[in-house]
Amino acid sequence: MAEQRTQKYEVHVVTGDRFGAGTDANVWLVLHDGQGQKSSVVKLNSLWTNDHERNTTGKYVVTVAEDFGEVIKVEFWRDSYGFGDDWFLDRIEVHKLPTEEVHYYPVHRWVVANVHYVIHEFDCTLPEDDHNIKQRQTELERIRDEYRIHYHVPGGPAQSWKLPSDEKFSDDYKWDIIKNKGSLLVAINLINLATKDKWESFEDLETVYRWNLEKPECIKYWTEDKWFGLQRLQGANPILITLCTEIPSKFKVDSEMLQPFLEGLTLEEALVAKRLFIVDHELLSNINCKDARMLTAPIALFFLNEKKDLMPIAIQLFQDERPKNPVFLPSDPKYTWLLAKIIFNNADATYHQSCTHLGFTHLLMEGVVVCTHRNLSPSHPLFKLMAPHFLYLLAINARGLDKLLSVNGWVDQTMTVGRCGMFELIKRSFEKWRLDINGIIPNDFQVRKVSETIPNDFQVRKVDDPNVLPYYPYRDDSTAIFTAIRNYVTKVVKFYYDEPQKVTNDTELQHWREELVLSRNEGGVGLLGVPGESGKFTTVDQVIDVVSVVISTCSIGHAAANFQQYSEYGFPPNYPGIVCDEIIQDKRPRTLQDVLRTLPDKETTLDIMVITKLLSARGTKSLGDFEVQYLYHPVCVRAAQEFRAELKAISKNIQQRNKTADFPYSWLDPEIVPNSISI
Repeated sequence: MAEQRTQKYEVHVVTGDRFGAGTDANVWLVLHDGQGQKSSVVKLNSLWTNDHERNTTGKYVVTVAEDFGEVIKVEFWRDSYGFGDDWFLDRIEVHKLPTEEVHYYPVHRWVVANVHYVIHEFDCTLPEDDHNIKQRQTELERIRDEYRIHYHVPGGPAQSWKLPSDEKFSDDYKWDIIKNKGSLLVAINLINLATKDKWESFEDLETVYRWNLEKPECIKYWTEDKWFGLQRLQGANPILITLCTEIPSKFKVDSEMLQPFLEGLTLEEALVAKRLFIVDHELLSNINCKDARMLTAPIALFFLNEKKDLMPIAIQLFQDERPKNPVFLPSDPKYTWLLAKIIFNNADATYHQSCTHLGFTHLLMEGVVVCTHRNLSPSHPLFKLMAPHFLYLLAINARGLDKLLSVNGWVDQTMTVGRCGMFELIKRSFEKWRLDINGIIPNDFQVRKVSETIPNDFQVRKVDDPNVLPYYPYRDDSTAIFTAIRNYVTKVVKFYYDEPQKVTNDTELQHWREELVLSRNEGGVGLLGVPGESGKFTTVDQVIDVVSVVISTCSIGHAAANFQQYSEYGFPPNYPGIVCDEIIQDKRPRTLQDVLRTLPDKETTLDIMVITKLLSARGTKSLGDFEVQYLYHPVCVRAAQEFRAELKAISKNIQQRNKTADFPYSWLDPEIVPNSISI
């Protein structure tokens, strides 16, 4: 009897790199071809080897008949044997021997005991095309039970009810903020400075930097008006500067008052020439702060001079009509004007930490992440497209809120507003934030060239035109990266939604949108401005817009708000989170000692420096260099390669610009921008 001819496959089983990912359970595998044939059951166990440990790859030979066709799906399951039977499987690769042909079966799941999983090649399908719809629906039901929307702050943002086990840090010890703070204090020999004493001089303050804590560049020029203007264009909170087309009636400036600062123009001429810009912190009005501290709600006016420098020309610290609410001017006594700028920056820092940073990135995206898990299967193309940008977000939020926003924690001690005031401000800001404006969706994208797309936010503030505001690196860099993100998203989304009806027929997609826009009072995320018609996504471009905003918020938005925290806050008078003296309400001359009295004590100052230093560290890889590959289809792989090439070109342009810049802005260099919000 002739021996049956066979062929062999080498199966690579890749266990994920997550906390507790490895298993001691027994695991079995079956290969399936397109003709209904299947291999024998193979137990994935190597002699004298501890198989399926975290971040390892096991290799197993599977023998099949010669007429066995191309492998189109794999089936696997495990039992509950062993002390640690949980298992997070990253992927299975099927290598046809002796060729170099490889087929990929991404899993990216915790494998439940005694459940048979069937995964097709690339595992990336819309619900209507899924051959295992029952498996898909059962899995989603289980995930919804784990990912529940909860509101930890009444009326606040949608968050996760708890930290799902799937979201924990891979290396938990790296992310303990309080432990790392203590280690850093010891490393830089500052424990002996952590006292309640006040700083005697700025020279006294600068002694901190004699050790390993580097001196922020802003120390050289923090008192200069030019730098104060630049903070609106490339600082930690560059999202508020707006072209001033008329002076608000509440802002008590007049032409005579401003004449000395307008280079020969009248106030009306400066308005018509588009030379005046404004930042109005009206949202901060009447916020109840920790220990009845006073938080201003200031308005500042800026003039674009002939050198194209944005210069502050007027600051009013309160919105309302009150007897002691003067307009401060650059011609006021030196330290009086400096104090007005310091107090304005205290308000700006409050908005930055509450809204721009915590609110519009961490908390806003937490609701989106939970909603995505609840409604999009792990096999859905959009889930796989967004997943790299969700890495560790829920974990850092759970850790950060617990450690930094606890009662009498870091925010209560180092921010004028305190935690309760911060949450109130976040609630206010969420009532105004719109995805179609603040989420960086280009206006009329389809009828404009890609190179001309400008996010709506800049258009609404009338600062989209470089002829009006020539130097605005945050605008230029964020627009370039957003365009690259949208190009990437477009290639992937249009591949899977190649027919218009696939959008309307995608039940998971429509449920996702429904929960995204559902008000928080009704148990949803409560996003405003999500594109669609009659409560649904109706076009591919609407889907592209929303996914592009989600990815850009997790990358561009967070990078711009987070990574220069130490550069801004590391020298407290430059950008003070807290002001510890009475707010000036008249224009009499002040002294250097008056400025020093605004600084917190040494212990609080060090707390600000050390925590902002830790928060300025990067946690994940650069944008486009994904920690985990979710998309394996050749079309998607090529799109990712082109995305990285486009980002590399943007990086080169930014680095070239910064070589000759007096004040380099590198925070949105794609080499620095991470994939996700992980710190």
